[in-house]
Amino acid sequence: MTHVSDPAPNPHATADEVQAAYHDPKLANVLYHDWEAGTYDEKWSISYDERCISYATDVFNAVAGTQGQPYGHAMELGSGTGFFLLNLMQGGVIKKGSVTDLSPGMVQVALRNAENLGLDVDGRVADAERIPYDDDSFDLVVGHAVLHHIPDVRAALREVLRVLKPGGRFVFAGEPTKIGDFYARRLGRLTWWLTTNLTKLAPLRAWRRPQTELDESSRAAALEAVVDLHTFDPSELERMALGAGAVDVRAVTDEFSAALVGWPIRTFEAAVPQEKLTLRWRLFAYHAWLRLSALDRKVLAKVLPRELFYNVMITGTKPAEPSRL
Repeated sequence: MTHVSDPAPNPHATADEVQAAYHDPKLANVLYHDWEAGTYDEKWSISYDERCISYATDVFNAVAGTQGQPYGHAMELGSGTGFFLLNLMQGGVIKKGSVTDLSPGMVQVALRNAENLGLDVDGRVADAERIPYDDDSFDLVVGHAVLHHIPDVRAALREVLRVLKPGGRFVFAGEPTKIGDFYARRLGRLTWWLTTNLTKLAPLRAWRRPQTELDESSRAAALEAVVDLHTFDPSELERMALGAGAVDVRAVTDEFSAALVGWPIRTFEAAVPQEKLTLRWRLFAYHAWLRLSALDRKVLAKVLPRELFYNVMITGTKPAEPSRL
C-alpha cells in the first residue's frame, strides 16, 4: 500500500512541464519515470523469474557477501518497478520490503509487481535527499541504478545512514562509471543511428518502427540525458560514502566486454519493432551477456583496472552503537 498523502502518477506531461523539466532535474526524473513506468520492465528486459533473481542475488553477494542474510526489513531507494528489491526477496536475501521512488508511477508499478508475486511490501513516494522514514528503521537499504539520478548524492547517503539501524548495511549497484558511461553512450548513439537509417532502405523497411514511435523514443532519450546527472569513479564513490559516515565501505566494478556488446544489443532492440525480436534472438542476447559477464568476472577483472568497467557497486554499514558498560 502507498501512503495516503502520496501524489498520483502523471504519465502524460504537458509541453510546458517537459520544457520546465530541462531546468529541474527532480521534475525531469518524475516526468521521465512516470512516462516510462508502464513499459519500463519490457524496455530493460526486467523479469521476476530465475533469470533476474540470479542476477540480483549474484550482484548483491559480489559486493556485500552472504553474511547477515536474510535481512529482516529492507528499503529500496529509487526502486523503479521494484526490480532489485523484489528479486532479492524472492532469492531469500530479504524478508520484508519497502519501495521508495520520486516517481509516483514507479511506486505504483512496484507495488503491483509485489502484490502479483505475493511479497510483503509497502511503498512511499520519496525524495532520496529527505527519506520519509524514522531514524533506525531498516536493516538494509538497497538501490539499483539510482545514485546517478540524485542531485545531491552525499545528502542521500547521509539519509540512508540515518534510516538504517546501527550496524545496518546499504548496497547500491548498477551505477555508471565515468569511463564506462563514455563508451556505452557512444556505442548506443552509433547503433541507434545505424539502425534507424538502414531500416529506411526498402529491403529492411519491415524492421523499421513507425516514425511517431521513433520520434517519441528520441524525445525520451533527450529527457533521459537530463535525468542522468552523474557518473562515478569507484574511489570517489568510496570517499563519498566514508564522508557520509559509513564504515566498512567497499566498491566493486563489473561488465566490460558485456557492456561493449550489451549496449549495442539493447539499443538495437529499442529501435526495431518488438515482434521482430523472436525468442531465439532473446535467448541469444541473454546467453551472450551471460558468457561475457563470466569472462569479465573470472578473467578481465583480474587484469584490467576497475575504472574501465561499466558498472560500479558499493556497500557500507552504519556504525554500530558503542557498547554500554
